[in-house]
Amino acid sequence: MIKKIGSNVARKRRHLRVRKKVSGTAACPRLNVYRSLKNIYAQIIDDVKGVTLAQASSLDASLKGSYGGNKTAAKAVGKLIAEKAIAAGIKQVVFDRGGYLYHGRVKELAEGAREGGLEF
Repeated sequence: MIKKIGSNVARKRRHLRVRKKVSGTAACPRLNVYRSLKNIYAQIIDDVKGVTLAQASSLDASLKGSYGGNKTAAKAVGKLIAEKAIAAGIKQVVFDRGGYLYHGRVKELAEGAREGGLEF
């Protein structure tokens, strides 16, 4: 019997492939996305120092009230992470989709971050 690879295992493999090419520096940190069934999370990471510079999620108090697992919440998280990044002095990032397809909630988060003023 052939065992099917789980979808999260396959996502982690894709993420490792992406991470071979994408790395964040102090000048251009990495915007990482994690998508669960109920919420969406974003972090801006400096991989050289191994430090998270800013983070936002659909669980934040300012975004509480709307369902965190839909596109509108993802766009709001993108705008929030952009505000926090600009407050920290970060204008340009490299986007790490985390092994997910650039589609749906991940795409909305990216568009919200662009609208908020981040460049990638």
